Amino acid sequence: MRASAGLYIHIPFCRQKCLYCDFPSFAGREELQERYTVSLLAEIRRRAQACQDREFQSVFFGGGTPTALPLPLLERLAREVFALFHIAEGAEITTEANPGTLSRQTAQALRGMGFNRLSIGVQAWQNRLLKRLGRIHTIEKFLENYRIVREEGFQNVNVDLMFALPGQTLAEWQETLEQAAALEPEHISAYSLILEEGTPFYQEWEEGRLTTVPEDLDREMYHFAVDFLAEKGYAQYEISNFAKSGRQSRHNRIYWQAEEYLGLGLGAHSFWNGERLHNPYDIEEYMQAGGIPERLEQDREKISEQDALAEFMFLGLRLTEGVTFAAFRERFGRKMQDVYGSQIEKLTQRGLLAADGAGIRLTRRGVDVSNVVFGEFLL
Repeated sequence: MRASAGLYIHIPFCRQKCLYCDFPSFAGREELQERYTVSLLAEIRRRAQACQDREFQSVFFGGGTPTALPLPLLERLAREVFALFHIAEGAEITTEANPGTLSRQTAQALRGMGFNRLSIGVQAWQNRLLKRLGRIHTIEKFLENYRIVREEGFQNVNVDLMFALPGQTLAEWQETLEQAAALEPEHISAYSLILEEGTPFYQEWEEGRLTTVPEDLDREMYHFAVDFLAEKGYAQYEISNFAKSGRQSRHNRIYWQAEEYLGLGLGAHSFWNGERLHNPYDIEEYMQAGGIPERLEQDREKISEQDALAEFMFLGLRLTEGVTFAAFRERFGRKMQDVYGSQIEKLTQRGLLAADGAGIRLTRRGVDVSNVVFGEFLL
């Protein structure tokens, strides 16, 4: 029986780079798209040969913006992936597809390629905020694109939203959630803006031209999202993710449950055969490697048992169900209390963890200081 895993494919092209984005992606580099696709196809073929004993429960095309790639190139990639890898029957097949890159022709083509789930980056409902973020779309364009993908038969759609944006008010965040939920997507992700080094937003902040949202308003926005979305039938299953019944992201759960995944393409990370590694971040270096794994793999690291224990805990605690004693014992052959008994006792006494006969999970207060909690599990 084949072991299961997740597969990630990175498409590093965008129509325009958002001001907060630190992912390996480029705008205005269309001349590289054909050559990059050829290099990625070479990697797909070589990687597929080496993992015939694996069955992939999820496939995720991310970026960048995969739908910014010309459809013939995207079709070549999808065809090779589905032909060469063992994709489980009924697997979750997702592509990111940002507003402004989703025509009816594109939606039809994506369905024909085999995608059954879309992740659409909306971020905010107010056009002034979208412009401030460097997004290429208006809210009107998103609504047009959303209508098209529904008409073309997509029945599993995620909408990405962001809060704690520069100049964003609580009322604007509430409007964003209300309007997004009214469309009844199957899944909603709600992330707080993080200023990443190397981005235009980070430079603005360093120069004093960007004011961040106060911490108390950030938390108020987050708590409103949790409560409001619950009222609308979206169960929170992870710190930043909410889904209707049966619509949790299988691909994301692979990450949070510390299961193995294979990343292909520029800068893509993998957790594979007990090791962490990633591909080059430099696109010329990536393309010159010719898809040869030995020339692509960087920072290969064998995960020690100590690191595996810690990652299992702090990734699993991102899930609202937390980490069960049974799952810990099944993975490591040890009792969680024998390894982390003192940490669990301390964090429970502080009201940051809740424990019962099945396992442990973050409390609402624990979510607000989750990084402090996670740090306790680094032995």
